[in-house]
Amino acid sequence: MISNKMIKWRKLALGILTVTGSLLYSQQTITLKQAIEYALQNKSDALKAKLDITNAEAKILEAKAGALPKINGTANLSYNPILQQTAIDVGAFSGGPSNIQMVAMGQKWIAGAGVQLQQAIFDQQVFIGLKAAKSTKEFYQLNADLTDEQIIERVSNAYFQVFTAQEKKNTLESSFASTEKVRNVIKSLFDNGLSKKIDLDRTNVNLTNIETSIKQSNNGIAQAENALKFYMGMPIETKIQLVPGDMEVTPHLLEDMINTDSRTEVKVLLKNKELLEYQKKATIARYYPTVNLTANYNWQGLGAKFPLTNGKSNGVYWSDYSAIGLGINIPIFNGFATKAKVQQNQIEIDKLEADLKDTKLGLDQAYQNAKSQIENSLSSIENQKANVQLAESVLADTKSNYQYGLATLTDLLDAENSLVQAKNNYTNAILDYKIAEIQYYKSKGELKTYLK
Repeated sequence: MISNKMIKWRKLALGILTVTGSLLYSQQTITLKQAIEYALQNKSDALKAKLDITNAEAKILEAKAGALPKINGTANLSYNPILQQTAIDVGAFSGGPSNIQMVAMGQKWIAGAGVQLQQAIFDQQVFIGLKAAKSTKEFYQLNADLTDEQIIERVSNAYFQVFTAQEKKNTLESSFASTEKVRNVIKSLFDNGLSKKIDLDRTNVNLTNIETSIKQSNNGIAQAENALKFYMGMPIETKIQLVPGDMEVTPHLLEDMINTDSRTEVKVLLKNKELLEYQKKATIARYYPTVNLTANYNWQGLGAKFPLTNGKSNGVYWSDYSAIGLGINIPIFNGFATKAKVQQNQIEIDKLEADLKDTKLGLDQAYQNAKSQIENSLSSIENQKANVQLAESVLADTKSNYQYGLATLTDLLDAENSLVQAKNNYTNAILDYKIAEIQYYKSKGELKTYLK
């Protein structure tokens, strides 16, 4: 039998699981700023950009290694079963007649250990590499900033799309409620013999169509929310609720011109150009001589027996030796390979110059387009807002006239559709404005500061 204590523990565990599940799937209210901050902390693109910066620091250490001394230890043990022999005229040493004898060269056992040091005294490629490594880190930092801007743009646009889809659903639900009231009036009139059945049927068909559109809009909202959560790096199963205040229209003071040099895209290209110039200098450095210092110290044992366990008493002799040298390598001719490589490096720089010019032109175009879109959207918002008010007035008058037999059902349905269209146009005008607002601040290089 199960004890009361066991039952209590099971109830407690079930309660904990229930609370945990409710927290996991509870709806979260998210502002645009919070959505952006979440994306910058969790989206894979942002995380990889930060890792690139860390990787650049490792590359700096790698470049510094070329200027630091390199120390290696060596050890060897050799056994020579058959020693090479050479002919020696023993008589030549004593001044007597020629006496050729074969003499073994070396010893059966040879053991050695030592330490070697190498230090670059002058290597132009190493010095240029140190400068390029620092610029590489700055390049990845700028690239991370550009990645952040792209994430902010995508999240903002996706956020606005969700809100737009929700507003259109709200419009449909309002239209459904209004049409349902009309249907109830027509049904009452029909029941009293004051309306035609075709009018009731047409109204029911219209209600069904609106209901179908609402179901389709639910699917559209779900897809828009999933896209937003994807751009945020948020689990798709998380339920979110947006804040309508983020869609408020706040007119801005528009500037006539911008300085494209402040744009992150331009800064990235300029830094990339700097790296290409370092690459060219490193290639030119192949023309320069290199100077290296080498030093070594070694300890060697020779004998007929195993040297590691025997000494002089057993015929094994140990001695040390050392050498210090200065080496100079002077390039003379390599078949014009360096010259060809320098030309290739220069072509890469020239291509980047062309990209830089085209990028600046595109940024100027984007700024002017965003500026024009903001101006047009502001005008459209005012017009559509007035149009919504007018459509509401027309619908109210048409409903009244229909009840008194002064308007047809077609007039009433057209008035209802016109109001739905006017509200959707107003929502689209706000969406166009918010997207243009993002592009405007992006083109000015102020997107991060504006939305954060």
